[in-house]
Amino acid sequence: MTSTIPRKAISPLRQRMINDMAVRNFVPDTQREYIRAVKKLAAFLKRSPDTATAEDLRAFQLHLTETGTNPPTINATVTALRFFFKVTIDKPETTRHLVFVYEPRKLPRVLPPEDVLRLLEAAPNPKSKAALSVAYGAGLRAMEVVALKVTDIDSQRMLLRVEMGKGRKDRFAMLSPQLLELLRDWYRIARPRIYMFPGRDKIGPMTTRQLNRICHMAAELAGLPKWVGPHTLRHSFATHLLESNIDVRVIQVLLGHAKLDTTARYTQVATNLIRDVMSPLDRLTPLGPRSKDGRKDGSDK
Repeated sequence: MTSTIPRKAISPLRQRMINDMAVRNFVPDTQREYIRAVKKLAAFLKRSPDTATAEDLRAFQLHLTETGTNPPTINATVTALRFFFKVTIDKPETTRHLVFVYEPRKLPRVLPPEDVLRLLEAAPNPKSKAALSVAYGAGLRAMEVVALKVTDIDSQRMLLRVEMGKGRKDRFAMLSPQLLELLRDWYRIARPRIYMFPGRDKIGPMTTRQLNRICHMAAELAGLPKWVGPHTLRHSFATHLLESNIDVRVIQVLLGHAKLDTTARYTQVATNLIRDVMSPLDRLTPLGPRSKDGRKDGSDK
């Protein structure tokens, strides 16, 4: 696997870490995240990160907490530093004070169908519209959207092949007729060679950061909240399918979730399902107003 980490003025220590990640087939986004975490540690220490002690790492994590770093970022940093000290410099005991932080599990934010339509219509160009439509129409993650290749589109079986998704697993996603037409329109315009949504060099794929920018731009143009991003479209895909009475186990397969529990959380935001459930109170004998003697009105007639 070829690393995407810039190779300009790379220190031997960083090169060693890059090599350690490359032989383990870490995806480019993970490599960048791990390198970024070690650079933050070096900036905090003001010296080479391989000189850090266990107490230095304790102080660094405290610094992250005190400066308002959110739990997911702290936990990603802990994972990266554990890799660096355990694998790259072979000092696993240095990380003994690093701890994972509890992450409150929040309900996914979902757009109603009419807002999704506004977002897609506000996309600034055919490429943006097609990419965002893949995120919503097939429920793909941002990393899966940008990695989509021309050869992954199976118009005969109406499927999208998702290679090396989360957990490095391949799967098939749905390809609706409308999404196929949007992809064909974009293909006729750009004639992409390898990746359906190429980056600036026209050869490699565009980055997830670019996709995020596109989504935020479209959301702003559509007058939608700032929290709307590509993953919001994936959440909306799952929730809208659930509200259409698609079996949750089918949705699990489409999303590529390893556990049904992960998919089942969408039942908590599927408002149509919640509204359609009959309260046990409504199954009781109707409770009418009662008279002063405790009997229902009209019971003495």
